[in-house]
Amino acid sequence: MSLRLVAGLLLPAAAAGGLTVVAGQALPASAVAPRHYGYEVIRAYPHDAAAFTQGLVYSDGGLFESTGLRGRSSVRRVRLETGAVERMRTVPARYFGEGLALWNGQLLQLTWTSGVGLVYDAATFEPAGLFTYTGEGWGLAFDGRRLVMSDGTEWLRFLDPATRVEIGRVEVTADGEPVRLLNELEVIDNSIYANVWQTDRIAIIAPDTGRVEGWIDLKGLLPPAQARDADVLNGIAWDPDGRRLFVTGKLWPTLYEIRLVPQ
Repeated sequence: MSLRLVAGLLLPAAAAGGLTVVAGQALPASAVAPRHYGYEVIRAYPHDAAAFTQGLVYSDGGLFESTGLRGRSSVRRVRLETGAVERMRTVPARYFGEGLALWNGQLLQLTWTSGVGLVYDAATFEPAGLFTYTGEGWGLAFDGRRLVMSDGTEWLRFLDPATRVEIGRVEVTADGEPVRLLNELEVIDNSIYANVWQTDRIAIIAPDTGRVEGWIDLKGLLPPAQARDADVLNGIAWDPDGRRLFVTGKLWPTLYEIRLVPQ
């Protein structure tokens, strides 16, 4: 049995066939209001304030990070505790680096408008191939079976990780309306977390329906004195063993470990 927070109460809930059963009543999935979360900062870590963060992946005690801007894009391995860049490969200047995923010992990096993805050996950062896709590349994550890709629209695409061929897609909606500008992605406990570009919000998305089941409001996370020289919130990473959630932004001097607080 699972539980849902409804009108301030934890009630039994089960989902089937697009319906959610709440306290004995079957409601359409779209009728169940998204949950809302604030945050508590657990710890702050240094982050390269020159890094235009596009993709973030936690692995083996550190972070893989993709950065953007033409002529400044890179893929890098970063030490969590110090923010030090331990390994980096510069992306060719014709590409604008975007989302990043780790799969089968490889790093897969999207680029913005070129329709080309770059593949690297995760241990050495040596180039290991290319792949192509239509439209723009924004965010990328691996859900254990598939790659999940955002393209700046309300659609999430699912790709076969070996062939990078699209095998499905889902429209993301909240209260029946499309949610556009989905950016950096992370998969946490079978839900897709997505930065919404130019906002302080992260959407928590059900991958089977595309429905936004929760909103995380990170307004005020970066202090005003630091925010003046920074860009937007972007970058989500999850440590599944330590159950730690990390977030940062483009040109942010700090990466935060946070805990979600129900509102």
